[in-house]
Amino acid sequence: MASTATSMMRQTMDRQAAALAVIMEDTAPIPAAAGRLRGRRVLVIGTGTSWHAANQAAVLLRAAGLDATAVQSVDAATDGPLPAAGDVLLAFTHTGAKRYTAQAVARARAGGADVVQISGTAVEGADLRTVERERSSAYTASHLAALLRAAQLAQALGADLPELGAVPAAVDRVYRDPNDGQPLASPPGRLIEFIGGGINQWTAAEGALKIREAAYVASEGLGVEQFLHGPQVALGRQDRLVSLDGGGAWSERVAEVAGAAADSGTPVTRISHPELGELLSIFPLTVAVQRIALEAAEILGVNPDTFGRDVPGRDAWKRVEL
Repeated sequence: MASTATSMMRQTMDRQAAALAVIMEDTAPIPAAAGRLRGRRVLVIGTGTSWHAANQAAVLLRAAGLDATAVQSVDAATDGPLPAAGDVLLAFTHTGAKRYTAQAVARARAGGADVVQISGTAVEGADLRTVERERSSAYTASHLAALLRAAQLAQALGADLPELGAVPAAVDRVYRDPNDGQPLASPPGRLIEFIGGGINQWTAAEGALKIREAAYVASEGLGVEQFLHGPQVALGRQDRLVSLDGGGAWSERVAEVAGAAADSGTPVTRISHPELGELLSIFPLTVAVQRIALEAAEILGVNPDTFGRDVPGRDAWKRVEL
């Protein structure tokens, strides 16, 4: 397989804190977008990584007092809920090309709902732009940039996010400090399980998605309580648990479960970043799980950019439209 030393995923992660700093200064489009959300019910949609962003955005908007709920794009596009006339669909899409997100947007507009779209810089009709389209299939900067747009919206709508301006520096520190984020020092084993609480259950889901698509490692990412009630039984000495602690109400429970896993013999990686507050902990914790995925790919000699297209037999998946 191709060398990962200069993978596009690593090159993108080298630059993503700088990209966030640019977005942090680009506040001009925020008031108009926030005004379209204010006082209205919001349905947030996305697919894949954008599904995780949609859930975290809904939490951020609820912190601003909005009635916000997340559903997968495929549900909104087929038989699932749509915003009522006069309400808002907030759509996350890195490229604007995902089949069901586009269909959900069309359905919402036909029903009289307003649509606000958070997308890459080249996507036509984007209301809030993030970054240029990534050349690696393992999207990293796109995800963090979309989350930052969601946090900017939430702050403009009244959410208490006093450390928002510190996000780019925190992302840079976690990525560059070899002792921060606790990267893997060896292959991850049979299964790597990510857990988190509240808004960070979706950071756990993103960690699992990233290590699967970047390093082809069997993984799962769950809310801590969902993990505890069943899946923890399958975790053993040949596996690894990664616990994500952003502070706040879930910190004690995450620590309790991680301690039980360690006492049972499962290797545990504990990552804690409460310094920005629980809501904004998604930023340092997300770059930490991105690092784990990238470094697992480098340890295993997997090209993290190709979405498995360099693996024999994978051509069959080209028939399935994304």
